[in-house]
Amino acid sequence: MGINFGLGPATSREEGIAIVRAAVDLGVTFFDTAEAYGPFTNEELVGEALGPVRDQVAIATKFGFKYEGDKMAGLDSRPARIREVADASLKRLKTDRIDLLYQHRVDPNVPIEDVAGAVKDLIREGKVRHFGLSEAGIQTIRRAHAVQPVTALQSEYSLWWREPEQEMLPTLEELGIGFVPFSPLGKGFLTGTIDEKTAFDSSDFRNVVPRFTADNRKANLAFVGWLTTFAARKQATPAQIALAWLLAQKPWIVPIPGTTKRHRLEENLGAAAIQLSADDLREIDRAASQIEVHGARYPEHLQKMVGR
Repeated sequence: MGINFGLGPATSREEGIAIVRAAVDLGVTFFDTAEAYGPFTNEELVGEALGPVRDQVAIATKFGFKYEGDKMAGLDSRPARIREVADASLKRLKTDRIDLLYQHRVDPNVPIEDVAGAVKDLIREGKVRHFGLSEAGIQTIRRAHAVQPVTALQSEYSLWWREPEQEMLPTLEELGIGFVPFSPLGKGFLTGTIDEKTAFDSSDFRNVVPRFTADNRKANLAFVGWLTTFAARKQATPAQIALAWLLAQKPWIVPIPGTTKRHRLEENLGAAAIQLSADDLREIDRAASQIEVHGARYPEHLQKMVGR
């Protein structure tokens, strides 16, 4: 997402393609995009970058919005729209199948059974391989899963946002659904490179996130300070510990850290080699439970679109 959208100015097409191809060279096999990223431009970039290695990687993309030109204009998961978006995504991605197709946000105006049925038809036709949901609530997941098995749920989860542990993870484990945490580094905060003085570009989504107000960032630095100290003991970076912690939670959790920089890509992938002992995990949990996180993860208008 961040290559084209949401986290400051877009990188150049050449730089974007280079970072995706560098990820492939370093062993990454799962890439996450959406028609909404740009909109449309990120799928085109991913398609071009992965074309030469298409059979070695899995590509996930998403439907669920409507547009007026290139401006988002609300939700739309009607079956006809799902089919339209899937066909457009296939063209932009320059591929004959989408490995994992997510509903980006639950549309309260379309029964989830209809959504699951539409994706089931696309799977039967060979255009899609697997069905996913993003930021959906437990009952919605169960209803969708009864029509077309849900392969993965994508939602936010990190040391900075642990709500999924309460009900979501047990439900996914029960149903055999994988979990794909986005913002596994807390939208960059868990890297230790952001403080209350950090200024975000005017196009950066974090400007409207309550958790990223200057006061909340200042208050939240307590946890990052602890994480940095712990990481130094493990000869790792805070980002690597945050990712290693996620990987240690369940074998079916696949975090998707994003980056536009080669050295950050290498740093993130280094997390896979870090082994956290049971004692390490207990220490991290203890520290995390004692430090209050300040600020909501979404502004109110976006919060209404999650957990439905």
